[in-house]
Amino acid sequence: MISTVLVANRGEIACRVFRTCRDLGISTVAVYSDADAGALHVREADAAVRLPGAAPSETYLRGDLVVKAALAAGADAVHPGYGFLSENADFARAVTDAGLVWIGPPPAAIEAMASKTRAKELLGIEPLTDVTEADLPVLVKAAAGGGGRGMRIVRELADLPEELKAASAEAASAFGDGEVFVEPYVENGRHVEVQLLCDTHGTVWALGTRDCSLQRRHQKVVEEAPAPGLPPGLVESLYRQSVAAAKAVGYVGAGTVEFLVADGRAHFLEMNTRLQVEHPVTEEVYGVDLVALQLAVAEGRPLPPEPPAPRGHAVEVRLYAEDPARGWAPQTGVLHRFEVAGGVRVDTGYASGDTIGVHYDPMLAKLIVHAETREAALRKLTHALERAVVHGPVTNRNLLVASLRHPEYARGADALDTGFYDRNLPGLTAPAQGEEHAAVAAAIADASSRAGRFGGGWRNLRSQDETRTYGDHEIRYRPTRDGGYEVTSPEGVRVVDAKPDSVSLEVAGVVRHFAVAVYADTVHAGGHRLSVRPRFTDPRDQSAPGSLLAPMPGTVVRVADGLAVGDRVTAGQPLLWLEAMKMEHRVVAPASGTLTALHAAPGRQVEVGALLAVVQETEQETAVVQEHAPTEAQEEDPA
Repeated sequence: MISTVLVANRGEIACRVFRTCRDLGISTVAVYSDADAGALHVREADAAVRLPGAAPSETYLRGDLVVKAALAAGADAVHPGYGFLSENADFARAVTDAGLVWIGPPPAAIEAMASKTRAKELLGIEPLTDVTEADLPVLVKAAAGGGGRGMRIVRELADLPEELKAASAEAASAFGDGEVFVEPYVENGRHVEVQLLCDTHGTVWALGTRDCSLQRRHQKVVEEAPAPGLPPGLVESLYRQSVAAAKAVGYVGAGTVEFLVADGRAHFLEMNTRLQVEHPVTEEVYGVDLVALQLAVAEGRPLPPEPPAPRGHAVEVRLYAEDPARGWAPQTGVLHRFEVAGGVRVDTGYASGDTIGVHYDPMLAKLIVHAETREAALRKLTHALERAVVHGPVTNRNLLVASLRHPEYARGADALDTGFYDRNLPGLTAPAQGEEHAAVAAAIADASSRAGRFGGGWRNLRSQDETRTYGDHEIRYRPTRDGGYEVTSPEGVRVVDAKPDSVSLEVAGVVRHFAVAVYADTVHAGGHRLSVRPRFTDPRDQSAPGSLLAPMPGTVVRVADGLAVGDRVTAGQPLLWLEAMKMEHRVVAPASGTLTALHAAPGRQVEVGALLAVVQETEQETAVVQEHAPTEAQEEDPA
């Protein structure tokens, strides 16, 4: 019997495994980097072992250190979570060679399936070798790992060599394996997967399907089970292929087989030899605890001959600290308050007051709901998202709400495909309804707070309107004789009640209430996050035209070959690459011109807003300044 489990991971998945271990009476051990010393998964474990350093390559990807930590803490089993070393056969062998129980598939099965090239060979699928124009578009993929890292869509043959190089570098950094391959890219297919669970006695469960088609940067954002609208014959075919793949390699434990479904046909993508981020939707539909079942299988216990019967529908969303309107740029800072109403499952690695740093994935939490029908589950999850308290950096919360309400997604089945965000992102990232009125509430709450500190604001001599600016909204108001406030811009808003932390406004005969919280340069009002703009701009904050500024804290990982001050550059030309929060940010020339300054060098740590380079424009041709692509492995498995 397993008595103590070390989780070779961090954040949300470590907390998830710890929860099941506590329920089963199993002690827990965390490992942590210096950047994670105060993290939630460390606080929740019974014991914790430091891995010196901050970068994953120094800490969570050091299998030798993790095994030593398990032995030092007295653990008798290791759970790999997902990402990091979860699909590393050498790590699995090191665990068992140390006399520990490996809570995962046999190393040989990992080797057979964790490499996508070897998995395809096993199933008789040939990769593309000599790519021609006729093969385009193609997808460059890392042979190991997942999560969109080491993955590139190539639409122009001339771009292939550079994309192969970039993908290989990302894969080597993320997984310690730079092998990449090329396969046809299927436009706008559905991403469908089958959850498997296998014991050591020959039983294989196919625990239904999941649809994970809503993705950004090849990373999943919304997942659901079962995949809606699949023909019964296709579902049975997916089950047969998945079970056959598992049996072919003697698979044991939890695994997932992924397919791209297009034109009624299923194209095999890969088998993930570990638990997936989206496993909760399967748990909710089948009423099982997959982590508990992993532990039981690792102890050698048999599964029942048949899995439980499925019931209802489950949907999961991933709440990220990122700005979808700015190329999905990850965000850092303090998560001041994070609260979700009851009735919703929340899997998270953060709590109120925690800091979201630059070293790891920006996923804050997964919110999961279950209901009897898909429609009921979507309504319940949308309601919970809208009312969740998420005070801190910019998140994708509004995008998630808009996605769940979008007619395409609500229709399901024939409307679901991986091109959803490519088609709909501008509309999904438009300012949320009611944002201007939230800005009014913020301004009136501020006035109420100042009035409480300094006395009433009404004077016998009428003064000019007070002005406050939040984001793009300029609010004008004045105090009234009765101690209230009159809003002069925007028009049609009446202040019903005003306190420093809550404001009630009447608009078109409808009264709405706004809870208001102020944090340094941001205000949260009624579910809206608003930046506070100063009345006067600090001259020190002004940048020269053509300045390229770091969008967030990070590390310069490379500069374009041969780039030097005085070079002529063209709009959109990549100049340097910045790594932050496990993403690679390609910084490109904003216009055609001359590079007049270059302050970036590989290995340099930069703060947000740091000047990286300056391009003196000579032609009126502009380009997007940053493009974002995932780079290094972390706890999240978006695949």
